[in-house]
Amino acid sequence: MEPRSAVAAGRAFPYTARTTCYIEIHRDGRVTHGTDRATYERAVAGESRLYAVWPGNWSSDLFMIDDLDEYAKAHGIKHDVQRTGLADHVHRVRWTESDGDQNPRSPYVDVEVVLDCGCTIESLGVFAAQMREQKGWAVATSVGWSRCSGPEGTTYSLRVRRKSLAA
Repeated sequence: MEPRSAVAAGRAFPYTARTTCYIEIHRDGRVTHGTDRATYERAVAGESRLYAVWPGNWSSDLFMIDDLDEYAKAHGIKHDVQRTGLADHVHRVRWTESDGDQNPRSPYVDVEVVLDCGCTIESLGVFAAQMREQKGWAVATSVGWSRCSGPEGTTYSLRVRRKSLAA
């Protein structure tokens, strides 16, 4: 049985779903897994082939990752404004600590963020990486976050490591 095409699945292909497992088959026959930049670069260079297992309710399907550009954009290896809502520039950010109960002993604090540069946050992982690089923030990506839009703009609620805000 031949693997299915990720391209044929279209935009519905779950490149970043937690249940999608990537398999890299190297030219020498070794089999590894991962989604890092080195995996992408080996696949682009033809040193390996990349596959993904997409689990379904009753069975799983094997897909050939035949659009490495789309794979790279989904995993933040290549910047994609359309997918992330974030231009590749230094963001103008206003932030305040959230009103409400904050545990003063917690290493993280809830903050309200407004982007004055016109960007929107569609990918918390990409925003977190940009803020780490631009401001030294350690934005939590393993917890929920939210947005609230109104006439004055959009406010995002997220968690940030307290000490990184002071940097």
